Amino acid sequence: MGGDIDDPDVPGAWRRLLGLHDIRAAAGRLAALGVRTPLQRSDRLSERYGAAVHLKREDLQAVRSYKIRGAFNLVSSLPPDVLAAGVVCASAGNHAQGVAWTCRHLGVRGVVFLPVRTPRQKVARIVAFAGGLVELRFVGDDFDEANAAAVAYAAESGATIVPPFDDPRVVAGQGTVMLEAVEQLGAPPDVVVVPIGGGGLVSGTAACLDGLGAPTTVVGVQPAGAPAMVRSLDEGHPVTIDIADDFVDGAVVRTPGAFTFAVTRDLVRDVVVVDEGRVCTEQLELYQADGIVAEPAGALALAALDQMGERIAGASVVCILSGGNNDVARYSEIIERSLVHQGLKHYFIVEFPQQPGALRRFLDDCLGPTDDIVLFEYTKKSSRELGPALVGIELAERDDLAPLLERIARSGLEARRLPPDSPLFRYLV
Repeated sequence: MGGDIDDPDVPGAWRRLLGLHDIRAAAGRLAALGVRTPLQRSDRLSERYGAAVHLKREDLQAVRSYKIRGAFNLVSSLPPDVLAAGVVCASAGNHAQGVAWTCRHLGVRGVVFLPVRTPRQKVARIVAFAGGLVELRFVGDDFDEANAAAVAYAAESGATIVPPFDDPRVVAGQGTVMLEAVEQLGAPPDVVVVPIGGGGLVSGTAACLDGLGAPTTVVGVQPAGAPAMVRSLDEGHPVTIDIADDFVDGAVVRTPGAFTFAVTRDLVRDVVVVDEGRVCTEQLELYQADGIVAEPAGALALAALDQMGERIAGASVVCILSGGNNDVARYSEIIERSLVHQGLKHYFIVEFPQQPGALRRFLDDCLGPTDDIVLFEYTKKSSRELGPALVGIELAERDDLAPLLERIARSGLEARRLPPDSPLFRYLV
């Protein structure tokens, strides 16, 4: 059983390949493996949004993400003669960990193709879970390039492809997340918020609720720099996009699955995009306020609550915290992106007169009492009059920006603020 639909444009055609009985069967396969995760009420988010907000803690899985569910469901359903040829997958990291854990648990050999830029923390964990049964190969800059290599390998070797999202067996496994959440909550929630990369988790979530006959509103969330599902829904069919920002690596694909697109189109009420800086802010709040280490994709659903506002007031809301594979080396970038998003950090190109005391005058005339220079890079030109400097300023409050800009204007200095959407920001953040 693959992910092909005979009539992909016909609403509901995917139901021939996926139903509540498939999700319950997947739950039965997973029952003895200890993959059930807590559903925890978040007092912080409940108070902020005036709703009963619960977090489905998939970051507490053995592989720190929900991906273990779909991978195990697919591989464990294969007959022995097929398993003898091994399995292969492509992944940005989390799916690979699920496949590696599954291979080790079932004694199956596998090959994993990873983008070259996969975070080192995820690579190390894949190796640890594999137990010597899985070979890692690094190909390309993103999931799609790695996936093309995996497909070619499968054709040559006879290994079975374990797709990260576009297969009903994988989707059924991911659907067990919602099946558990409904059982734990005691009833379907009013709203469930789900991160979207290729669409496996949101499809499984929506199919589960549809099978239960629940009136729950399903809201999908994508990072602003990689809104492949959003664009596809706008076009009415899966499309391939260019990736503007790959920071939320666990939710970055160029093309959503055909099967997952069909389910999402039919069942998901809304798909929103969230700025990567907002995701970073939520990651930091989760860590500092709740003691939860979330990867960017794991914080994606929670970061979308700001946009939902009054739509969730008084509602029962489940946010799927999809993963916790975050590399500690990324925290400096997370902090930087968060400060920029909150309007607390700004960059300027300042043309300083090349004369003694120019910097001192800038400090005295332009900076407020709580403004702080956090970056100063000066390049002296051959001109005897002016020299440009890149200046980074951190503010104590967002509203301190307007007075800062006024003081700079009055100073007479030539200063150009770099907006966050400037291409030069790629060198700073």
